Amino acid sequence: MTDTTNTGTGSATDTTENSVTDGQSPLVGGPRGMELLEFHREPEDTVFADARVGYVLVALWHQDRLLMVRVRGRDCWELPGGKIDPGETPRQAAVRELREESGQEVAPERLRFAGFARTVVGPERRMMYGALFTAETDAPAPFTPCEEIAAAHWREGSEPLEGGAVQTVDEYLAALCRP
Repeated sequence: MTDTTNTGTGSATDTTENSVTDGQSPLVGGPRGMELLEFHREPEDTVFADARVGYVLVALWHQDRLLMVRVRGRDCWELPGGKIDPGETPRQAAVRELREESGQEVAPERLRFAGFARTVVGPERRMMYGALFTAETDAPAPFTPCEEIAAAHWREGSEPLEGGAVQTVDEYLAALCRP
């Protein structure tokens, strides 16, 4: 059963380019032109007809704090995540992206699948689904900046973060799977 928290009637009108042109109202909008249109609580192996599952996000919690990373050049705090490589499952991508971006190691079976975010990005309103996973850690690994990620922070509540805006789409999604 689909849990779409948006009751708008919008749909993808051009699935070959994965764009949304009908003005569907987002649940939340964020920096970099990202908008969350719907959240689906479907099985992890769901295939959508209107767009592919192209990226993953991981909401990793330590006590009441949420791990956020700041990507170099974006000036934006986000959940760890990124694109799904060819031949990779969303779960495998989540483990890899979490490790690459934050140094945090979580076994695949410890990730809980939360659902799919249907999002659009940028002026071309490119549509894609993202798989959202969540987990908790008792012993966070230290963070070492890398080529892609400038900083990591265990954020408490709506604490303001220096160095950029918080991606409100990610913040909204994390709240859906808060332990």
